[in-house]
Amino acid sequence: MKKTISLLILLIINLNTPVWSKSPTTNNTKLTLLPEELVNIKVYKTCNKAVVNISTIATAEDLFFNVSPKEGMGSGTIISNDGYILTNNHVIERAQNISVTLFDGLSLRATIVGCDPSNDIAILKIDPPKNIKLTIIPFGDSNQLEVGRKVLAIGNPFGLTRTLTVGIVSSLGRTLKTETGRMIKGVIQTDAAINPGNSGGPLLDSQGKMVGITTAILSRSGQSSGIGFAIPINIAKGIIPELIANHGIIRPDLGILAFQPTELGLKIVKLDPNGPAAQAGLSGPKLVVYQQGPFTIQSVDSTQADIIVGIDNQKIQSVDDLLSYLEKKKPGQNVTINVLRNGKLKQVTVKLGVSST
Repeated sequence: MKKTISLLILLIINLNTPVWSKSPTTNNTKLTLLPEELVNIKVYKTCNKAVVNISTIATAEDLFFNVSPKEGMGSGTIISNDGYILTNNHVIERAQNISVTLFDGLSLRATIVGCDPSNDIAILKIDPPKNIKLTIIPFGDSNQLEVGRKVLAIGNPFGLTRTLTVGIVSSLGRTLKTETGRMIKGVIQTDAAINPGNSGGPLLDSQGKMVGITTAILSRSGQSSGIGFAIPINIAKGIIPELIANHGIIRPDLGILAFQPTELGLKIVKLDPNGPAAQAGLSGPKLVVYQQGPFTIQSVDSTQADIIVGIDNQKIQSVDDLLSYLEKKKPGQNVTINVLRNGKLKQVTVKLGVSST
């Protein structure tokens, strides 16, 4: 009786044991992976060592001028054999000290080479020991992406190093507002899980090429909700060489510091008094001083400010319209600003200055 029960137990255990868990020495069963799994594994094995963990420490003064350290964490991608790293500007912004940790746990001091806050892109530099060969990720072509294509993200969510998540391109052509107020156009939307710590890491295609820089999530909780964004790599391609060579982006400057959008156009709120716009005769609000009895009263008359309605006869409806047009120009070139002044259209020629911000 006992022998029968033992045989039944062994039979039940054997029937409930998955085929793939059986020892290959007892049968010829071999684990078969799906084609999609093979792609995921290959991309990760090829690329994960090029993804670094970025730790920053910044100082910030509170209302009582007490200085307290603030720590941040993000991701970055090694893009050259000599140690250049691509990441988001917001990952390293205002950082006093930056530490980069490689795949093997080696932590190195990093320096900021150049930043472009308008596109939320930054370049760091590390000097690895000579006996370490860095892994780099090649750039792909983000213009070839289509909705539905597979993408993979590698990063350090919540400090969990080199985590792989997989999804698809959910949409293309999104716009994303940066901390400078600029709108990055053509942004990639994906459902690949992106969480705090992923920022600055690579978004990859199924060939293991970098097609984007993961940068933000849309979430009420601050965690992945299936809507993540990445800056197209084709935007970064044109910026990286200039960041390395000039440590910043040289852009044309109009010399207008603040605008107020109105139904008619962009009202000038503040001018750089020594800037190109002011030198050309564009006007902002006027300071009005008058005497009322024994008191001297000062007020600002914003009705005297010019309202920009166009540039080079192209209609302007937003600050981004204006800045996007100016980025196509070079310092020293002339542009014609179409403004409304006291209800009348006027053209003012401005020679563009230089802005390195």
